[in-house]
Formats: sequence, C-alpha cells, structure tokens
Amino acid sequence: MRLFVGLGNPGSRYAGNRHNIGFMAVDAIARAHATAPWRKRFQGQTAEALIGGERVLLLKPDTYMNESGRAVAEAQRFFKIPLQDVTVFFDELDLAPAKLRVKMGGGNAGHNGLRSITAHCGNEYRRVRLGIGHPGHKDLVTGHVLGDFGKAEEAWVDDLCRACADNAALLAAGQDVNFQNKVHLAMEARGWTDVKRPGEKAGQGE
Repeated sequence: MRLFVGLGNPGSRYAGNRHNIGFMAVDAIARAHATAPWRKRFQGQTAEALIGGERVLLLKPDTYMNESGRAVAEAQRFFKIPLQDVTVFFDELDLAPAKLRVKMGGGNAGHNGLRSITAHCGNEYRRVRLGIGHPGHKDLVTGHVLGDFGKAEEAWVDDLCRACADNAALLAAGQDVNFQNKVHLAMEARGWTDVKRPGEKAGQGE
C-alpha cells in the first residue's frame, strides 16, 4: 500500500487557492485512475485506487493545513505504511509556476503542512513540489498562497495536475526521476516553459 497525500484547506472557501494545489493534484489522480468513491476517514477524505499495479490510498486531510500531520499519521499507522511509501503533493513558493520537483526527505521551507507531517510522522517521506511562484516580497506571501489562481493560471494548473495523474504509476513504483522528467516533458509539450508570476512582465523573474 502506498499513501498519496494532497495538502490544502477543506471547504469551498479555499477550493481555488494556490495553497490547495496539492488537493487539486490528488483529485486529478483520483479522476484518472477510477478510484472508489471518496469517503470520510482518518480525519480527511480518502479514496483507494490501483495505480500501476500498486494499491494506493489517496488522502486529503480535513484538519486544515497546519495540522495535516494528524491525518497522515493516522492513515499511515492504520495501514502500517512505511514512511518512504508516503508521497505528499504541495504548493512550493520557491519554485516557478508550472514547474515540479520530487525529493525524498529534505527541509520544510516554512511550509506548515510539511512541518506538521514531519512532527507527527518523521521527515523521510517523498515530496512532490508544485510550483506556484513567489509574489516577490515576504509581506505578500499570505495573500498569494491564500488567493485563488487567476483565470490566466487555470490552464497550466490543470495541465500540471493532469500530468501528475497521467504519470502517477511511476511515483507508485518509486521511479521519482522518471516521473519528474515525464511531467516536465508533458508541460514543455503544452508550451509551459516560462510561466510568469501574476503581475510579472516578460523579462522579469528568477
């Protein structure tokens, strides 16, 4: 059994927030892999799927971002899932919009969802960083992550989540580098090679 966790805040108020792109990615995986219906379990919403021949539990914590670790730990303990078989999808400020990176372990980079999971479960789980870009100043961060994706961003968000879903079997098999490369190629093929932050003009950026 593998555990795929999407991070976000529950409820319609937060559904379109940049902070909820982890939920969006896991929802896309659920749609692509004909999971059993979502149901409330382990302080969150769960669904089971067979992905690339592997049993996978999808989890969206209902605990709000700062307490995500409580839901993850409960599911992990119930199924006795090794920490290295836990994969967490989350928004990454320090990664350009429409980019993705995968890493086992590492720092939490100020992300409260990761901090909670590390506190409850340990640190050596797989992180799938979904780039949302930095607003340019630390005082703007809260409004940026808790703001909705704009109309101009929705297409790349959909394509990034779909690319995660299309290649989820590679993640389930532990083929992190192949997964990352396949997603990169898919986004490149769709023209998402230089996505600007909201309000950023061509020629600006990182």
